[in-house]
Formats: sequence, structure tokens, C-alpha cells
Amino acid sequence: MYKTPCSKLKVLVGASVFQTLAENASRSHQYSRSFVQLCRNSPAEWVTFQHLNFLKRQYVIKNGGGLRQRARPKQEPVSAALEDHDDTVVRQVQRVPAIRPVATALRQGREDKAAEAAVGAEEVEPEVERRAKLDRQWKELNVDRAELLEVYARLSKIKLTALVVTTAAAGYAMAPVPFDPYCFLLASLGTGLSSCAANSINQYFEVPFDSNMNRTKNRPLVRGQISPLHAVGFAAACGVPGVAMLTLAVNPLTGFLGALNIFLYTCCYTPLKRLSITNTWVGAVVGAIPPVMGWTAAMGTLDPGALLLGGFLYSWQFPHFNALSWNLREDYSRGGYRMMSVTHPALCRRVALRHSLALMGLSTLGPVLDLTTWTFPLVSLPINLYIGYLAFRFYRDPSRSSARKLFFCSLWHLPMLLLLLLTCKRGRKDPDHAPGPDSAPGPALTLQS
Repeated sequence: MYKTPCSKLKVLVGASVFQTLAENASRSHQYSRSFVQLCRNSPAEWVTFQHLNFLKRQYVIKNGGGLRQRARPKQEPVSAALEDHDDTVVRQVQRVPAIRPVATALRQGREDKAAEAAVGAEEVEPEVERRAKLDRQWKELNVDRAELLEVYARLSKIKLTALVVTTAAAGYAMAPVPFDPYCFLLASLGTGLSSCAANSINQYFEVPFDSNMNRTKNRPLVRGQISPLHAVGFAAACGVPGVAMLTLAVNPLTGFLGALNIFLYTCCYTPLKRLSITNTWVGAVVGAIPPVMGWTAAMGTLDPGALLLGGFLYSWQFPHFNALSWNLREDYSRGGYRMMSVTHPALCRRVALRHSLALMGLSTLGPVLDLTTWTFPLVSLPINLYIGYLAFRFYRDPSRSSARKLFFCSLWHLPMLLLLLLTCKRGRKDPDHAPGPDSAPGPALTLQS
């Protein structure tokens, strides 16, 4: 019958394969029928995929929509059951309609109207919330022009900017040169614009963290009153003219100090607030530069008197800010800021006391540097002793009450100190006064002749 042994072997192999296929045909037909039933029972607008054993979530893909996932209830492994019992396949597949959308169940008439309304609300609500969130993220901001000036004032921290301009004006007034109103106005305006720019950029960077703090959650960028691009544009519109005005209309040294202050505040102090407690010392340097800018605007040079004025502002900021941050520790902690009051409370109190006492030492340097008369250390001693006493109480009793008293004392201490500086300012020595008839001609007269 078989012409060659190879032909006989081919027939035997073919018969064996056919027998194996016949044995598995019933089980494969069962799987195919289950899959068809699954597709028919699924809604027309959804496609559902079963889990593998190692998956913990069930993914449902809506045609034309996005990927969603739902937690699958814990159940017994079904791999062994699929091999031994064919009817478990049907029971396992029948679990799929239990998690399908209710809208399709209503069309098929398998759910009553009350259940469809209750479960349907749970299915539709997340989609509505997601779309509402996207609308809030991408909505067009319509800024009311009547409120725009108020928004700009809050964005630039107008009270802090006023303090910066005041200290710069005090530095200009303390310089031993004739008062020039034109230069004074330009220096004050340029310093104010630079401060507005620095404060606006600071708020732009800290929007996610300000939203977690009660003290800063109502800032314009956090509330969405203006867009981030608008805030950056406002900062550029203030910073560029401010630095240019200080550089071109006043002198390059003052313009450099203004640009340096913007850089230190936005690029050093702002990120350091979330990294290290050294941010307080960097912030004190930022606050000490404005009176130095006022001095350089009048003199054009850096002198020991300018550094002394900067030292007053540098030391004053530690009792002022440490007392303020002590009662805001919870806020700073929620915002993720690494302040001394949060991470090093004992150091916070020591530093406040140390620099409160340093104010008395700096006051004695005024007459030594020929900036003030010897009356200044005496008349400033009472207010320096009082702020030192409150700082000592804050050090010994770190309560909210002692911190609040030290903070409010610092608010009036600085204006009083600057006023006493101006009152006790040493008389100006004018080397360019007009020579008398018996005086020798100066170098200027020699050059003119």
C-alpha cells in the first residue's frame, strides 16, 4: 500500500496530529463560544479585557476616549479551575457585566431605573469633575481693570517695597553731600521698581507653596487673578526700567547693586527657603543693600558709612523676621520652607538675641566713623535696650506672646533708629566751598586759569 517508508511515516504523523486536534476541539470551541458571548454582552461603546493572574487592576477603554482603571475585587485563582472544569469559564465571564457602565444596562433592560440613577451618578461624576478641572486650568482670565492696580500692589508687596524705598532714602539722606532732589527721586523710583520686580518674580516661583499657607493663599497668582505670563511681564516691565534708570540716570554702581539685589532675592533667597536655613542670612543681605544703594546714589562710592547703614538693616532683620516666623511655624512647615523657627528653634531665638544686642554695638560706630555725633549712641540706647530686653524674653520664654511683642517692637524700632540717625547726623564738610579773598586758589581755579 505504501510505496516507501517515508510515506508511511507521513501518514502516521498526520493521523496523530489529527487525533490531538480532535481531542482539543471541544475545549477550544468552549473558549471561542465564551469569548463571543463576552463580546455580545459588552456594550457597543466599550471594550473590556480580562485580567491575567498577575494583574491587580482591570482596564476599561472607551472608544474615542481615554484609558481608565478600576480596582478588581480579590478573588480565588482561576487558572486551575479553567483546566479542570469547563463550566467555570462561563461563571468567570459572567462577572464582567457587573462592572460595565449603567447606561448600557438601561438600554438592555437589565437594571431598574432607581439603581441606574444611583450608580450612573457615580460613573458620570468623575468625568464631569475632570472636565471642570480642565476648564479651570485653561480658562481665559478676564482681569478687571478697576482691580488691576490693587493686584499689582499685592503682587509687588507694596508695603515691603515702601520699606525698601524708605531705607534707601535714609541712606541717601545720610550721605555727606548736598541734597539733589532730582537724583533723589530717580534713585528712589529705580529702587522701588527693582523691589517690585524682585517681589513679583518671588511670587511667581512660589505659587505651589503659597497655596498651602494661610498667610499667602490669597496672593493674586494663587487665586488666579492674573496669569503667570502677566506676572512675569509686570516684573520685566518694572525690573528693566528700574535697573536702567539706576545705571544710566544715577550711576553704574547703584545700578549694579539694584541688579544684584534682584538676583540675590529671586535666584538665591527664594530657592534656599526650601533647602537650608541659610536663606535667612541671605535674605538679611538683600534687606541690607537698599540703604547702601541710597548712599552710593549720592556719593558714587562705597564708604564705611554705607556699610554701617547696611549693618543696621542686616542686624535688625533677625529679631524682626525670627519673631515673625516663630508664630508662623505651622504655615512654613505646610509650605515646605526650611526656616530656623521650624528646623532649629533654639538657634532661631539665639540669633534674634545676638543681633538685637549687636544694634547697640553698631550705634557706637556712628561717631567713630564720623557719620553721627556722640549724641546718637546715647539717644538710641533706650530703644536698643528695649528691643534687646524683648529679645532676651523671647529667648528665655519662647511663647507666641513674647514673639509677638518682639515683632511689633521691631516695626517701630527701625523708623525710630533711622530718625535718630538723621537727627544726629554730623555736619557736612564741603571741600568745594567758595574760597575767601585770603585763601590760596584751589586746583579747579588753577586749571581754569
